[in-house]
Amino acid sequence: MSHLSILPTVLRNAEVLAASLRSLGLTPLPSQALAGFAGESVQVDVALNLERDLWIGWRRESDGRLTLIGDLQRLSRHHRLQALLGQITRAYAAHQALVDAASQLPQANLHLSV
Repeated sequence: MSHLSILPTVLRNAEVLAASLRSLGLTPLPSQALAGFAGESVQVDVALNLERDLWIGWRRESDGRLTLIGDLQRLSRHHRLQALLGQITRAYAAHQALVDAASQLPQANLHLSV
């Protein structure tokens, strides 16, 4: 019996998250409901299909953080999930640093090389 779990993250910017996912060759999808067990569903702001019917998503909380939503029981069988979440977090940090630098240095030409 699986269900959707909500895990806190340090991510705050959904647009930066989507750009980070794209930079990793992933396809972020806009707001949608992730389905869980027995008709349970959770609305997310950014969704990512990992394989066939295995999804994760991020939802904005009242404090501004994005929480990770997913079916942990099914996700635990996805062998590269931990590495993928690490890659997403690093890409997000790099993209957010560019956004922050651009706001401080509006005349600068900034880009991210991978």
